[in-house]
Amino acid sequence: MKAKIAVATVSGKAYYVIVSELKKKKVPFLSLTPNERIPIQVKVVITTEKERPLIKHEKILTLKEEMAPELLINQAMQIAQGKERYEKIVIGVDPGEVFGLAVLADGNVVETGNCFSIEETLDKIKSVLKNFKSDPVTSVLVKIGDGVPEYKDEILRALDEILPSNVVLQSVREAGTNRYISETKHRRGLRDIVSAMKIAGRNGHTFTRRENNESNN
Repeated sequence: MKAKIAVATVSGKAYYVIVSELKKKKVPFLSLTPNERIPIQVKVVITTEKERPLIKHEKILTLKEEMAPELLINQAMQIAQGKERYEKIVIGVDPGEVFGLAVLADGNVVETGNCFSIEETLDKIKSVLKNFKSDPVTSVLVKIGDGVPEYKDEILRALDEILPSNVVLQSVREAGTNRYISETKHRRGLRDIVSAMKIAGRNGHTFTRRENNESNN
């Protein structure tokens, strides 16, 4: 697949920050200098404020000190997909000794990862949703696998308290999500991520939010 995102900077620090996040999200990209010709397939160029005037392209994003790199890369991915905004964000979580996590934006996987405690999982979910705040979406769902009931219940209760009431929480049956592709057989972390992706794609039982209960009383 041809890269639709280019990183054009000679700043070592900026390049490291930008590229580290792109690699973390497994997003293909081109590395250019600000004066290089930009290939026609590139939809967005990421650079620094200082180097922006040197680049000729209709879509340019700049790395700012106050901006989280996750937010910058999310914006670049959105532009690369030709979207003005996302309609639906779904976060799938596979609870267990290792928590698999997958984030889908309009059906496309934009982030995956592993967490190693409930607290880390909660912090990660809050961070992911914070990075989409500047681009309001129509709906946000967080789906928790039911394979380990005590973890599922604890996460749902905690998310109910810390997330806005417009976020839909669901419990999803995990049956069948452990039928992993052969290359994940002995790679636990990757298996958890694959399971989280499957959980994100399934319909679940909607958890009744505490805020909604209070508003109805």
